[in-house]
Amino acid sequence: MTAVTDEGTAPAGSPAPPEDRETDGPVPVPEAGRVPEPGRVPEPGREWNDGLIARRAAAKATDPEPEPAPDDDVRPPQVEAYVPSGGPLRPRLDALRELVGLSRARLDGDTLAEAGRVLDEAAARQRLSSRHTVVAIAGATGSGKSMLFNTLAGAQISETGLRRPTTAAPIACSWTDGAAGLLDRLAIPGRLRRRPQPGGADTDEALQGLVLVDLPDHDSAATEHREQVERVLALVDAVIWVVDPEKYADAALHERYLQPLAGHAEITFVVLNQIDRLPGDAADLVLDDLRRLLDEDGMALGEHGEPGATVMSLSALTGEGVDELREVLGRFVQGRTAAARRLSADVDAAAARLRPVYVAEGRPGLGERSREEFTDRLAEAVGAAAAGQAAEREWRRNAGRACGTPWLRLWRWYESTRRPGGLERPVRPEPPEERPSSRQRVEQAVRTVADEAADGLPGPWAQAVREAAVNGADGLPEALDALAERSGAEHAPGGGPVVATGVAGACGVAHSGRVGGKPPRPKWWPAAVLAQAAMTLLQVFGGLWLVGQIVGVLEPGYFTPALVMLAGIVGGPLVEWSCAAAARGPARRYGQEAERQLREAAAACGRARVLDPVAAELVRYREVRERYAAVTEISTTGG
Repeated sequence: MTAVTDEGTAPAGSPAPPEDRETDGPVPVPEAGRVPEPGRVPEPGREWNDGLIARRAAAKATDPEPEPAPDDDVRPPQVEAYVPSGGPLRPRLDALRELVGLSRARLDGDTLAEAGRVLDEAAARQRLSSRHTVVAIAGATGSGKSMLFNTLAGAQISETGLRRPTTAAPIACSWTDGAAGLLDRLAIPGRLRRRPQPGGADTDEALQGLVLVDLPDHDSAATEHREQVERVLALVDAVIWVVDPEKYADAALHERYLQPLAGHAEITFVVLNQIDRLPGDAADLVLDDLRRLLDEDGMALGEHGEPGATVMSLSALTGEGVDELREVLGRFVQGRTAAARRLSADVDAAAARLRPVYVAEGRPGLGERSREEFTDRLAEAVGAAAAGQAAEREWRRNAGRACGTPWLRLWRWYESTRRPGGLERPVRPEPPEERPSSRQRVEQAVRTVADEAADGLPGPWAQAVREAAVNGADGLPEALDALAERSGAEHAPGGGPVVATGVAGACGVAHSGRVGGKPPRPKWWPAAVLAQAAMTLLQVFGGLWLVGQIVGVLEPGYFTPALVMLAGIVGGPLVEWSCAAAARGPARRYGQEAERQLREAAAACGRARVLDPVAAELVRYREVRERYAAVTEISTTGG
């Protein structure tokens, strides 16, 4: 009995030829996501390129392995290209690739490592044959997996016996040519590649495209055996778990393998072997209990035509149930969907691990109410209300100076000269360093708006929002202090006109209009000034007339000059009071306008420094959330 390998023809189970013995040793383990094919560079745009993978691929392409010496008995391995099948896998992989790219600046490498591995493995698998299905046979010590492997192959390929562990390295059996690239990916050397014993035409036809791999015991005492099992299980398209009546409930099997791979149920076969050892209907009872354990593991069972794991019983020793397994396995292989199902399940698992860093608890964002409250806090910090009141007082003061009586203005001037900091002396605004509450208010406003924007976001994105707010607020208190100082100087007595672009320039933003400055003069002011001048002239004229009569220069007649003088004395305050009443409304509007413009200048400063960076981070989060929804094929709205 002989078995044909990709390297030539060798007897099944016979010792390896001398040239193969020279390579005997630990099986090299390829790096995750790479195919050890000389000179092959990943297709641009299809790999998860973080720089390191690209450099490794380029180095391998520029430094090819030495060509082997020609051998007439060795023919080059045949590698068939992967034929992409229709379905949602390609869009999901593209979405996952975009998701990883958008997240690199916000998430650490450990968080994205599993997603990167899935992208690497998907790119590697899709470069290889889609006509072949790689199925691994795994099991515990003494479960009979190697015997089942030999029974399916129809040849004594894998060593069986009482010595444990019997299988020390993965052994592959390929039913058709063209699987060399897949076996290279599994790092199975040529001396461990076999072909099945030619059997019936129906059997050979049903399993065309199958690549069966016998793994070491997953519970082996040798650590390197367990490592090989885990490495190969991460690369194969499907797996057959062989359990026996004694170890089918082993916690190591369920907790270490079946539970973590519950999402891969559609590419999982669970076979209860050695049923020939069970009397009567004990096999059915054990099989039912096995199904119960698998259900507790979260693994869906493919019963009644539903997708899920295939569970069956057989005896590799007597052959009972083996033909049924071969038939089920043949339909599975001929479907040629195992590789896509495996990759889709890997994407599901990676997406499930990434869910906490992408799915928000609610609807995070920066609402209009939060923006208004932030603007109110900045306006309070910059003193917009006080500046408006100062502008209103200044407008009314100017109206009083224009329409007031000369005697009252003279008295006010005299009073102002008797005390420092009088009405006519500019009151310098309090320096920013003497107003610590302003800085505290700004910092509190920034923290509050950042917390509101980050509320409900996953941890990394909430941290990014807070960092954007804090970094943008660097220098904001000083800019607002300069804004408040200039505004205070404008509305102080004697302050000159200042255009708002110069004020808002301290925040690095442009703003149109005027903030403060010398109040405008309404059209009725000249008439009021003339009326006040007329009243003053009446007082002077009446007084001089009365004095002339007293000294005898003019004819006596005190009533008329006294009446003229009284009209000027009463009319002056009356004109001033009328001007004050008329100026009350315009002064209030002028103060409100000054407050509004200062508020808008502070809001523009806060928007440019804090709100816009925060909004940019929220937009980035919405982009990655949409990409994550495309990966999971479900909506993440509302958590």
